[in-house]
Amino acid sequence: MSHLDQTEIESKPNRENDAMSAVKKFIATAGRFFRGNPAGIIGATLVSTVIIACLAAPLLTDKDPNRRVARGHQPPSAELWFGSTRAGKDVFSQVLYGGRVSLVVAFSAALTTTILALLVGVTSGYMGGKVDEVMMAVTNIFLVLPQLPLLIILAAFLGEVGPLIIALIIGFTSWPWGARVMRSQTLVLRRKEFITSAEVMGESKWRIIVIEIIPNLISLVAGMFIGTALYAIGMQVTLEFLGLGDASVVSWGTMLYWAQATAALYVGAWWDFIIPGLFVATVGGGLALLNMSIDQVSNPKLRTGSYIKIWKRMKAEVDAKRKVAKS
Repeated sequence: MSHLDQTEIESKPNRENDAMSAVKKFIATAGRFFRGNPAGIIGATLVSTVIIACLAAPLLTDKDPNRRVARGHQPPSAELWFGSTRAGKDVFSQVLYGGRVSLVVAFSAALTTTILALLVGVTSGYMGGKVDEVMMAVTNIFLVLPQLPLLIILAAFLGEVGPLIIALIIGFTSWPWGARVMRSQTLVLRRKEFITSAEVMGESKWRIIVIEIIPNLISLVAGMFIGTALYAIGMQVTLEFLGLGDASVVSWGTMLYWAQATAALYVGAWWDFIIPGLFVATVGGGLALLNMSIDQVSNPKLRTGSYIKIWKRMKAEVDAKRKVAKS
């Protein structure tokens, strides 16, 4: 056996051990995050349940979401769990397959926004000087633009836009506020001793940004990603409900659009708009709870228990002053 083969055999267990240690570290971090964090547990359960259901759509239903399978506006039954649309399509299969599209749009837009905000904010805050001035000037221009009207105008100008274009529109118009937050946090971090030590040791600026600064912004990045995903799913549903999306693509927004267009509310077909609306609300509520839990973990003063302790301490102080006043 050659020396190269021997080295490869010895390195394989090391790679496996590194992978196992990374998995264990992730599990331990997740355990610390969810321990004593009911908002995070509920939010993660809601969002993960919907995601798993949408991914498992082929296993949960054998009906094509784009094909007519029954008469129009049939109520929920054993055959049609969530009823049918005005066109006779299965609402259950549509809400699962449509959820895939809506969730991809939301998370793609959130990823785009987070990357742009992180890139602009951290670079601007750490580099300073002319770089900071130019980046913040561009950021301020985008920041003062009215976002919802801008989204509607862009979507209307481009015509019937598909999910990918909607994700890009939301992603490229939602980053300025996050960039400002990242910049302010970077300005605080650049004055820390470990940043100064890295600079004295001759580390490059990009290595300091990637290795020293960004890891200290993880909780902020996670909160921004989840908050943007919550905003994006609402914007996507809004644009498609207004008829600015591609109505031929099944998503939660187009389901609500067709429910409104076929007067489902007026004919009593409540399942046609309640079901997709319920899924949107479930994901939105779950993301909001996750965002809240990240804030509580990064800032313990925001935890519910802290509010209760503060209220009890204030009540005790008021009671003590009343006793003094009576005596």
